[in-house]
Amino acid sequence: MTDLDIAEVAHRAGVPASTLRFYEEKGLIASTGRRGLRRQYDPGVLQRLALIALGRTAGFSLDEIARMFAPDGQPQIDRRMLSAKADELDGRIRELGVLRDSLRHAAACPAPSHMECGTFRRLIDAAASGGVAAPGRRLPGHR
Repeated sequence: MTDLDIAEVAHRAGVPASTLRFYEEKGLIASTGRRGLRRQYDPGVLQRLALIALGRTAGFSLDEIARMFAPDGQPQIDRRMLSAKADELDGRIRELGVLRDSLRHAAACPAPSHMECGTFRRLIDAAASGGVAAPGRRLPGHR
């Protein structure tokens, strides 16, 4: 199979060419050379990009993802790291479930104003104390 041009890889992977260049800078992918000014990639880079995208979606950093590949470029994923990330996701899912339920309650609450609703006030208090974290932000006391 012949090498793919950077524009073709970007199109097929659904990422901008600048992301491919950045990933190459970080050592996550490697081009096989150039045709004129355009980088060329082995078709196997598409599978690697899919693994990178999956890792990013799961919340792994690019440095963590880089460690998931052996020096020969083949996936070599630490199962303990996957298990730890799954545990983190379980915690985040629980937090989001509480947040969802609180928002649904506040949306249907018969109180005259949201600030008179005890459930909404608890949500506000939790947010003020760091108990409601934005995606990617760890809660105090949580790993």
